[in-house]
Amino acid sequence: MKHKILITLFLFVSAGLLPINAEMKYVEASRLTLVGKAMSTPENVYHRVDTAKYNDMPIPVKDLFTYSAGLAVCFKTNSATVAVRWTTKGKEVMGNMTPIAHRGLDLYMCDDGAWIPVGVGTPRAGEVRHESTLAQCLAPGEHKFLLYLPLFDEIVSLEVGVEDDAFIEAESSPFRHTILMYGSSILHGACASRAGWAYPARMSRNTGINFVNFGLSGCGKMEATVADMLKDVEADAFVLDCMPNPSPEEIRERTQYLVNTIREHHPNAPIIMIETYMYESGYSNRQVQEFCRNQGKAFIEQYELLREQGVEDLYLIRDNHAIGVDHEGSSDGTHPNDLGFDRMVKQYQPQILEILKKYGIE
Repeated sequence: MKHKILITLFLFVSAGLLPINAEMKYVEASRLTLVGKAMSTPENVYHRVDTAKYNDMPIPVKDLFTYSAGLAVCFKTNSATVAVRWTTKGKEVMGNMTPIAHRGLDLYMCDDGAWIPVGVGTPRAGEVRHESTLAQCLAPGEHKFLLYLPLFDEIVSLEVGVEDDAFIEAESSPFRHTILMYGSSILHGACASRAGWAYPARMSRNTGINFVNFGLSGCGKMEATVADMLKDVEADAFVLDCMPNPSPEEIRERTQYLVNTIREHHPNAPIIMIETYMYESGYSNRQVQEFCRNQGKAFIEQYELLREQGVEDLYLIRDNHAIGVDHEGSSDGTHPNDLGFDRMVKQYQPQILEILKKYGIE
């Protein structure tokens, strides 16, 4: 019986499920440094956009902007254990997402200048209140952390716990500049296994540049009301990875207003348009293939038309089989898996950095 108890205890510790005891102390995460935000959100610090201020955006868009995708809490502590308690709205977990990516947490630690994953906050099935031990038995000394928040749920409350005799303090953001990325579910993070694997987050850790995630699952459709919100973001550059969601007709109707509105209010900021890869299902489904090709044709036409009209500092990144040609880069025929995201980063990041460097953004 004693051996069974020891084995059970070992399994709980290994899984990060050891009950959090009274020797831990907790601080509100809002007292630490929140990175990945582009504007103030008085209603809830973990929202991405002030949806009360921009009330005329479509209802699904406003709902998605309450999700904490791309946000991370930055802090430092000398605690050997890091724990969390958090509450989410309880959005239903989508069938193509892991619960950890959907409404869990993802902890990274700075190790000799590199960010390494050290633990995840696994949400409790069917519940909105969660607690988890993310890291244990850390080496003595001070460590810096990035705690990525859920991709597809709204954070209601969040506390970070450390050992009672340890300190925990806000750490300055490790990222510089602000590159606003607006787009679809792919940008949003579907279907990464963890929040830190969404491609804007990966590029931020790789480069030290702040790539802000304004991905909107299924709703990155370039509406005028969204363009009117984006123009208010104080960004050094804008990346438009929004080709997957609008129809070819909507691309033709909306791209010029989106680009021209950003350009009018940010006359010197580069605007980068990204052509989406062919969906994996498009290799077998001819209807999907035709639709994707028509989207790409319309997107490129609009880019060329804007250039002809004299819009400067506008760039287009063409697709070059961004998730690979071996048909292993997608989780569901549409969205990248972790392998697909890795390939996207390797293709997009050098091209984006080359453009940004022309404007002293490096």
